[in-house]
Amino acid sequence: MLRAFYPLMLEKESFCKVNFLLNILGKRPDGFHELETLMHPVGLCDRLSFDRGGHNIKLTCNDPILPVNARNLVFRAAALFLKKTGIKEGVRIHLDKRIPISAGLGGGSGNAAATFLALNELFGHPLAPETLRDMAAALGSDIPFFLQNRPALATGRGEILEPLEFFPALRSAHIVLIHPGFGISTAWAYQQLARFPEAQNGRAGRAASLAALLRAGDHKRAGREFYNSLEAPALRKYPLLELFQEFLRENGAWAVLMSGSGSSTFALVEAKEAAERLQDGFKAKFGGKCWTAVVKA
Repeated sequence: MLRAFYPLMLEKESFCKVNFLLNILGKRPDGFHELETLMHPVGLCDRLSFDRGGHNIKLTCNDPILPVNARNLVFRAAALFLKKTGIKEGVRIHLDKRIPISAGLGGGSGNAAATFLALNELFGHPLAPETLRDMAAALGSDIPFFLQNRPALATGRGEILEPLEFFPALRSAHIVLIHPGFGISTAWAYQQLARFPEAQNGRAGRAASLAALLRAGDHKRAGREFYNSLEAPALRKYPLLELFQEFLRENGAWAVLMSGSGSSTFALVEAKEAAERLQDGFKAKFGGKCWTAVVKA
């Protein structure tokens, strides 16, 4: 009988996301917020390498700002995996960070999901997909989304997923991503919602309605339905982000929104050339200190 071969080393790309809609529906008894969100994967990736060996978790990173201990989701995902499986062997992980930090793009959550998937492969698939999903949801609300690579409608606190097909309205679209050089704390954004009752108690069903418009290929009507409850506190504190949005709308974007809790803004444009012109115009208007990227939707 042939024995299955499993690698001793592995590399994974870890993509990010944008929220086409993030609708807060109210505060839950457990302290979390009930929400509905429409998330879409974005092909801007971090890269992680995994190497079996030793008796502990050793995490390194090219970005010295990021912690490489239990404050990092990659480290915590690896620790949770080894504990759940009872595996005594250690693992060495290197994170090559390319996605902006504290950006609302889910970079850290994607890193954690990639760690779960990579270690499961590296050690011979000891955990079923359902177990990985449960572990991901326990570690962070966005992490289950990154265990798959399709758009999804998420409910609950964001961990209950309904995977969707890619949208016809985005067939030729490109995304302009902008990070202003500062982050917004997710905890702060949710805490501030109490000052904005309308944003904290949204109308349910908006995510499904937007998904239907995008499925129908009607990007003009869909663009008017993009919504993020967390913009209420974020744009109040950081009016620069509102100036970004005004410029992007006035210069050809059919949808503009802050992603997640911020601070990244994204704009949807119909073609790559138009997206690159918008990126160049943005840099000319606001200077070159902001991080920007153009990626296919």
